[in-house]
Amino acid sequence: MKVATAEQMQELDRKAMESYRIPGIVLMENAGRGAADALFQAFPDLQKKRIAVIAGKGNNGGDGFVIARHLMNQGVSVKVYLLTDPKGLRGDGETNYHIFLHMKGEVIPVPSSKDYQKLKKDLEKYDLLIDGIFGTGLDAEVRGYYREVITHLNTLGKTIVSIDIPSGLDANTGKPLGAAVKASLTITFGLPKIGQLVFPGVDYVGDLKIVDIGFPKKLVEEEKIQVTLLEKEEMRRRLSAPPPAEEGHLLVVGGSVGRTSTAALVCEAALRMGAGRVTLAVPKSLNTIMEMKLREVMTEPLPETPKQTLSLRAFHAIVRLCEDKRAVILGPGMGTDKETQSLILKLIKTVNLPIIVDADGLTALASQPKTLPAANKSLVLTPQPGEMAKLLRSTVKEVQGDRIGISRNFSHSHQVHLVLKGYRTLIATPKGDIFINSAGHPGMTSGGSGDVLSGMIGGLICQGWDLPFSLQMAVSLHGGAGEMTAREMGGRSLMATDILQKLPTLLKGMI
Repeated sequence: MKVATAEQMQELDRKAMESYRIPGIVLMENAGRGAADALFQAFPDLQKKRIAVIAGKGNNGGDGFVIARHLMNQGVSVKVYLLTDPKGLRGDGETNYHIFLHMKGEVIPVPSSKDYQKLKKDLEKYDLLIDGIFGTGLDAEVRGYYREVITHLNTLGKTIVSIDIPSGLDANTGKPLGAAVKASLTITFGLPKIGQLVFPGVDYVGDLKIVDIGFPKKLVEEEKIQVTLLEKEEMRRRLSAPPPAEEGHLLVVGGSVGRTSTAALVCEAALRMGAGRVTLAVPKSLNTIMEMKLREVMTEPLPETPKQTLSLRAFHAIVRLCEDKRAVILGPGMGTDKETQSLILKLIKTVNLPIIVDADGLTALASQPKTLPAANKSLVLTPQPGEMAKLLRSTVKEVQGDRIGISRNFSHSHQVHLVLKGYRTLIATPKGDIFINSAGHPGMTSGGSGDVLSGMIGGLICQGWDLPFSLQMAVSLHGGAGEMTAREMGGRSLMATDILQKLPTLLKGMI
């Protein structure tokens, strides 16, 4: 499913009305009726609840009147509090205001702070509040009266459902514009918005429900929206097709003293995902340990440094090992010894296969970013926010503040594929496309989880899947396995090996 900016949603609305002759009031009716249906699905006992709609003067308030009308038709007790003088209403919002009045709906105008003060106690008697104050078009800081109302609503401890977007939330960045409603559920229209899927927006949105309001399919396709939400059902459909090729051979280059388990997790994850064979290139003194850890993996003992990390003298042997492989995973547990870091950079510039760079491989690139232009076009970087900050010579706060923009710019400028890990892991492609994962759990930040993801990516590439598909499928399945583990065991004790062990069950359910 595509994910839109506020500007793209405005264009879709405009073109639907101008090019397809769909009246705005029809779109509003579809939105309001769809939202009412979503409310009945979310709250089976809705008819027993007392509901207040807090409506603004724009189209968001108009949606609120449509919702109130449909709820009232179903016997729900609902009242609308209008935060403006009714004389100031215009267009479709005004029309739906009058329809609601003619149906004997109750509207209480609350045009000022003084009026609102008188009604604060009144709002405490409701079971459910519907926020229809501001929509996705808001682009200025919320001040004065509206800020007072939003702040008060958040203190009531009530279940709040926001229409389209929590009022006060920036639809593009997910940042509150001065103040924003904290919703339990957001019912959004047409397409999800970027700000609803990234931090801090996710903390304000609550659960997200998307309602189809009748945009023609061709209209959405023509808009050329470059951000996509990875959905489980779509991933299931795509994975049900047979792999394009026989199981191929993966090379993993990694391991050092005290960090052999990192490389082991990568290898095991690749096998779980269907890699036919996996070879692990390791420092020769660690070969026996790895052979004992990994019964299904072939090992290749290679020259090492005095610190028992891979030496530059291993370069030619690794290049030869690449000759019959479909992909290489470079960096897990390799260490930060200067000679080993030089080996990593030399391999990135030389090997002409898909290379997944993780962990210590990213550390090497951060020290020598000029290596990237010399790399092949099938390079995949898989940083977590801290590693991304080092690559950019920036801060974690800056990375997290604009995950999509930073990832897109980096991927495009360096012509690499980027997997930025974290809550709602995202994928950026050299063409500027962004894919946001809808699955996952906060407990997946434990050590080793990223190693499992790297192995999964390599395992999919080895089956002949192209790079974009392999990244999307691995990220989606990785998040799904984390969710499954958290449901069964709780998220607090979630470990990387738990994710690994859930992969067979998850794959069986998807194929």
